[in-house]
Amino acid sequence: MRYEGSLYRPPSEAHSYILQATIGCSHNLCLYCDMYRAKTFRLRPLEECLEDLDIAAQTYGRHVEKIFVADGDALVMPMEHWLPILKRANDLFPRLRRVSCYAMASNILEKTDKELEQLQELGLKMLYIGPESGDEKTLKRLVKGGTYDEHVEAAKKAKAAGMKTSVIVLLGAGGVERSDEHAKATASLITEMDPDYVSALTLTVIPETPMERLQNKGKFELPQIEELLAELRTIVDETRPTNATFRTNHASNYLPLAGQLPQDRERIVSILDAALNGEIPLRPEWSRGL
Repeated sequence: MRYEGSLYRPPSEAHSYILQATIGCSHNLCLYCDMYRAKTFRLRPLEECLEDLDIAAQTYGRHVEKIFVADGDALVMPMEHWLPILKRANDLFPRLRRVSCYAMASNILEKTDKELEQLQELGLKMLYIGPESGDEKTLKRLVKGGTYDEHVEAAKKAKAAGMKTSVIVLLGAGGVERSDEHAKATASLITEMDPDYVSALTLTVIPETPMERLQNKGKFELPQIEELLAELRTIVDETRPTNATFRTNHASNYLPLAGQLPQDRERIVSILDAALNGEIPLRPEWSRGL
């Protein structure tokens, strides 16, 4: 397989075959993110993608059950790329259960209902969507490229096509200034998007990103650990999805948590209260990462 630069995938795709069908991110403007800044966005030639699938089949064969299509927002690919890739994957991997990718709200909204349904029928079963926040002011400052309402519309459109959605939110994204607004609006957004999965990550200010430059100018301050945990408590306590698997298992987080919402809300909130009271040890800084 041919990979260009660093690859990123959700924790739940740890055992997936990764097909790098796009290079970089078509948006690539989020202030906090440096994952794709060294890359110029482009589609990989379709022939290369199909060749990589052939090689993967020869190497891994019947072991492949999941495929994650990279890079940053691979759903942006046109149908004339997606359809041959999905059809070839189905032909080559008899145990294939799911294909997934990152997606921006705009990627979903740009596809027609029929196109999304066709992708789902061919195996694209899961979309990872990262609004990061439900607070409009925070979304604008982060340059996320999507509004609250657009994320809700995109999630509903994906669900109508039969796709599962995993929503990613970012603790600390509102800074100290909008910590409470960020947490409450994010809880509301999760409720309205009503995803199958919810993951919380913790913002890390990465050197040489626009976010670091804002921080150095005194225009952004990352909340302290207690404030970050308080944000997470608000999100868990106030969100009302129908039935969502909840995780904070990403390496950036100070407290790994897992459960179902709404069933496990009280248990998770009680753990967060214990952590805020100093009764539960947190992940040390040296073991946190991106």
